[in-house]
Parts: sequence; structure tokens; C-alpha cells
Amino acid sequence: MTTSSTILIVDDEPGGRETLDALLTPSGHNLHFCDNGLDALKQASILQPDIILLDIMMPVMDGFEVCRRLRMDPLLADVPVVMTTALDDKVSRIRGIEAGADDFITKPIDRMEIRARVNTIIRLNRYRKLMKQQADLLQAHHELQDAYDATLKGWVRALDFRDNETGDHSRRVTLLTVELARIMGMNEDELVHVRRSALLHDIGKMAVPDYILHKPGPLTEAEWDIMRKHPQFAIELLEPIEYLRPALVIPLCHHERWDGTGYPRAIKGEEIPLASRIFAVVDVWDALSSDRPYRKAWPYEKIVEHMRQQSGTHFDPKVVALFLQMMVGA
Repeated sequence: MTTSSTILIVDDEPGGRETLDALLTPSGHNLHFCDNGLDALKQASILQPDIILLDIMMPVMDGFEVCRRLRMDPLLADVPVVMTTALDDKVSRIRGIEAGADDFITKPIDRMEIRARVNTIIRLNRYRKLMKQQADLLQAHHELQDAYDATLKGWVRALDFRDNETGDHSRRVTLLTVELARIMGMNEDELVHVRRSALLHDIGKMAVPDYILHKPGPLTEAEWDIMRKHPQFAIELLEPIEYLRPALVIPLCHHERWDGTGYPRAIKGEEIPLASRIFAVVDVWDALSSDRPYRKAWPYEKIVEHMRQQSGTHFDPKVVALFLQMMVGA
């Protein structure tokens, strides 16, 4: 063993304790001894040992009872227990298993056997602990991600209310964007960021004044200048949040156009991130399919025709083709 392990040895016979001391000390283990069951329970609680070597035949409280009590203690229930006994009968082994023992070693103890058994059990128990720690960390990570996502959804609902959005627009465009991104070959890790990015696409409007956001008539050029800054406002809001940095592409680039006439950076073609090109198609489809305060939803056929007309100017032609195939089989 390269790492020192804590072993609690429980035996009422001095000779038994001395034997185990002589056999295990050369392996570098940290050994602790007690000669009765009650003291064993107390020391086990304090030491939290890597393994307990427990004699069966002891007065007052035998090894079976000690093992049962260990298994009832949440802090000690998983500590490996190896029963050392002169009894080599089936009934005693069954009683030990029922009490919660992990293994048995029959006296007189063989030097090679005890070292091999102890080292193997300690190694397996450390591996089990490591796997449990990893599972706990993964569970904590998932819970943290769920909390993050719940917070994002709260932001989006607040924005939808402020922007007079109806029909759960953000949820619809997010679902369609993720579905289309999957069809276009994005993997599940990428889709996590696409989903968050789509949800937050208009989060920058939180920084747009109400008199512009709620203006019933056309915006002035000065007001449009402010409105067109909402992608940059989104970056200023989200970039300080490290886990959201991979989700910035849609809030920043969903108003860019395939032909380079969009904003805020006037980039074109495949310079525009794929997630943003996908979202642009989905967003316009949903907008035209929904009633707005200033117009009714367009007829289905008119929307399809508009999407085709905008292919190669507003939209990435490949994205439009796959989206229409997904939605209408066309």
C-alpha cells in the first residue's frame, strides 16, 4: 500500500491484537486497538476507519452485535467490516452476513491472506467512495444547472411581460431553434448553449426605455438607434456571467442578415454564427405566425412564400430549406 489507511482492530484477546499488529504494521497502516464492543463503537465514531477487523467471540457484546450497531449508524454504515474468528461453520458466517459483515478471516490468520484481503477491501472501498463523490458532484452540478435555467426562465418571462409579448413567444422560438439545430448536426453539449441563447435572445431590451419599447407608432431614427443597441446591451448584461458566455451568440447576432445588411456588426454569410442564422429564421416565422398589436398573423401560405423570398438575402438558404422541410415538408 502506498497510502496509509486507518484500521480499527477489535479483539478481547491480547494475543489476537498482537498478531494483527505484527502482520499489518509493516504495510504502513495506521492501527488502533480496542478490546470490547462498546469501546469499538466509540472509537469507530471518532476515527471513521477505512476498515474494521472485528473478532466475533467477545464477552458482553459479541462481534455480531457490534456489526449490527455499526450498520445502524449512518456515519459508519459503509465502513467495511471483516470478522476474524476461530469459528469456521456455515451458521456463523450466515449470522455475520445478516449482521452486515463484508468478509471473514478464520483464525489462525495467514500473513499473506490478511494483507491481501485488507488491501483489496480498502482499495475497493476507496473506489466506491470516489464513485459516490463523483455522483454527488454530478448531482450538485445538475441541481445548479436547473437553478440557473429557472433563473433564466424568470428573466425571460419578465421580459415577455415588459415587451407586451403574447403566446409564450420565447418558449416557442427556443423549442424550434433547438430542434432545427439538432437536425443541422449540433451535439447535445452545443444544444444546451443554443437553448439558453435562444431563450435570452431579446434580453438586451431590458435596457431599452419603456417609451421606445411600448411606443404604439413608428419609431424615429433616434429611437431606432437606441433599439438597435439591444444586442450590445445583451452582451453588457450577460458577459460578466461566466456560464452564459457560450450563450451570447444569438442575443448578439440574431438581427444580422445573410447579405450583410443587418445589425449590430453588419456581418454576412457564414461569418454569422450558425445558431444565430437558425434563430433568425425561427424568430421571423414565429413573429409572422402570431397576432401583434399592429397587425394580425399572416396566412400560412404567405409566410412560407415570404421565407422563400428572403432566402439568400435575410436568411441562410440552407437553414431556410431545412426549416421549411421540418415545418411543412417542403
